[in-house]
Amino acid sequence: MATDSFPDLLSLYMRRIRASASGVATEIGLSREAVNNWRNGISVPNPRSRDKLVACTRYLRLTESETNRLLSAAGFAPEFPLQAEAPLRAEARATGVAPGAAQPFAAFQDRLFAQLAQAVPYPISLLLSPAHWGQPPFRHELLQRARAQYGEGSVLHIQPPYSVSTVPAEYFAAIGRQCGLGDVASDYEFESALERRLLAGERIFCLVSRFEQGTPALRETLAGILRSLSEMHSGRLHLLLCGGEALADLKYRSGDLSLLNIAQVNHWPDPSLHDLLQLARHRWPEHTWTEPVVADLQALSGGHPALFEEGLQWLVDQGMDQKGGKGDAPPSALRTHLASSPRLWQTFLPLAQAPATRARLLQLLQADDLGRARPYLQDDELRTLFWGNLIHARGTGDAARLHWRCATIRDAGFMVLDSCSAD
Repeated sequence: MATDSFPDLLSLYMRRIRASASGVATEIGLSREAVNNWRNGISVPNPRSRDKLVACTRYLRLTESETNRLLSAAGFAPEFPLQAEAPLRAEARATGVAPGAAQPFAAFQDRLFAQLAQAVPYPISLLLSPAHWGQPPFRHELLQRARAQYGEGSVLHIQPPYSVSTVPAEYFAAIGRQCGLGDVASDYEFESALERRLLAGERIFCLVSRFEQGTPALRETLAGILRSLSEMHSGRLHLLLCGGEALADLKYRSGDLSLLNIAQVNHWPDPSLHDLLQLARHRWPEHTWTEPVVADLQALSGGHPALFEEGLQWLVDQGMDQKGGKGDAPPSALRTHLASSPRLWQTFLPLAQAPATRARLLQLLQADDLGRARPYLQDDELRTLFWGNLIHARGTGDAARLHWRCATIRDAGFMVLDSCSAD
């Protein structure tokens, strides 16, 4: 298969939204010359610029699969592993299996849509996901399921512009185009166009990705419009707002957006063994993935999506993915490989480098139980680790407690601390 050209792909995505080099540069904190060098093939992002490139993908409003494609073309690992949309669609077409029938997290998605349909008086939900799952995870499958339930033309997908320099007219014009509402030139025109559809008796599902993007003023205006229409047309505008730590901060720390205050909260669940088997088989359909092999990798990775994919790749490279291959994967070799994952280090390193948090990180790494799980974690270090997908909650309700996902992640934390001490 041909390899994507990074400058060609970047130019394509920039042309699609008519983004200039200076506009991209301003938003991601680089010079216009640097962006032009990327686009013209004179240079490519270096490892220290990966975060800048990820910011660029947000500004260009790329989907999770497009983000992975651009990062891959630049020589980086994907930001959202295990979300190979095309293979999932291709298998459904080839096998005739109905969407969601054999897909990962199908049961959770069923519950999510049932909850939204039954919510009274405000069918508004938040879907929060930690790092490496996407916002939302499996966006194509969520939209596909919504179209089956609400109708093809009654499903909208809003992704607010990333740029903080966007003026109100451009902001709502972009959202109007995303919703298929034609030319709208103001917040009033956007609200009126959407209301006309609701007044006609239409039931509309609206998925809002990365609601936290843009300026606070524009975000508040959008929230006010959606909240008002949801109240005025009860039961006909169903909203699913998706995001991560920033969206949780807006709900729990600021508390000044009534749209978020009245929304029900859902967290993307940890994958079950069945989910991981489906993911492995979709990701590498040419390989035979047995339940014992995937169960061992689930234990080693703790269900962390990036670690799980890296483990699958390691098994494929070692020829240990098939029963009857070279034998069982040596747990110590694979565990060492996973503990060296850059995805783990990028979360641990800031905590290990800062003197104020280094001792605290060591204390947490030495603990088996990290305390009570709460709707919002006030502890800065625990919150960083939670949204970095390194710790998770076990149990439900008042019995829910925070724990490390797996021993491999703790190994990585100790390795990062050792490296900082050596420096």
